[in-house]
Amino acid sequence: MNKAIKGILPINKPTGWTSFDVVNKIKHILKTSKVGHLGTLDPMAEGVLLITIGKATKLFDLMQEKQKSYHAKFKFGMATDTLDITGKVVENTSKIPTKEEILAILPDFMGKIMQIPPKYSAKSINGKRAYELARQEKGFELRAKEVEIYNINLLSYDNCLLELEICCGSGTYIRSIGRDIAKKLNSLAVMTELVRTQVGNFELASCLDVKTLTEENISDYIIPIKEVLAYPELNLNEVFTQRLLNGQSVPLTKKEGRYILVYEKNELAIIEIKQNIAKMSIFLG
Repeated sequence: MNKAIKGILPINKPTGWTSFDVVNKIKHILKTSKVGHLGTLDPMAEGVLLITIGKATKLFDLMQEKQKSYHAKFKFGMATDTLDITGKVVENTSKIPTKEEILAILPDFMGKIMQIPPKYSAKSINGKRAYELARQEKGFELRAKEVEIYNINLLSYDNCLLELEICCGSGTYIRSIGRDIAKKLNSLAVMTELVRTQVGNFELASCLDVKTLTEENISDYIIPIKEVLAYPELNLNEVFTQRLLNGQSVPLTKKEGRYILVYEKNELAIIEIKQNIAKMSIFLG
């Protein structure tokens, strides 16, 4: 792989693949270890998975600010240890809510809410993944954390099967939303399907089939960092550029915000300007 290559590959992750399966596939094609992803999708889920290449792997925190949209299906009447249909059934109930009852409580899940992640998740517990501890049947508790739900719409409800469209912020567990909706209605539910339809400006329709990517065509699809972030470019003289890359601040009378520092056509860093002072946020060179 050309060491200068850096950017994003928007992939439509297939059902049955882990996010790391996709990463490993891209690593094999590009013959590099500098590949990552921005936001895990469970094996049973499909949809938008952003793969990072080269220095783009450093964009994780910035991309976590992007909104994500999902289509999710849930089945009322039972609970599993994983909160989805792949898990072991741990409880059943005959209490099935009506459509009117569901619509009445959906507004309660809008805005900033507290949510407990699933025990079968990638959350870190004293250096261990929660799903590892759960598989070992070790007792542990996960703390509730604040997440933000921007929009939640009921798409359909028929024969115990609920379909929702959810737009949310980073760190939201869709499985937990199904669990909590059912709990509020004195019922039980598991997630049966999940499709991530959008991350920021990346929509599912524009994502790539990972199975069609080859060593010959993959570079045609890598989106440059400057196109992904859509920050304005900033060209500075060599002295100011070097000072910023060395971690120093420089005075700049510019509009506050983030910029891509470019020197001799190379994307070198993400910088941020506040009160006419520029500092480097992320090194990309």
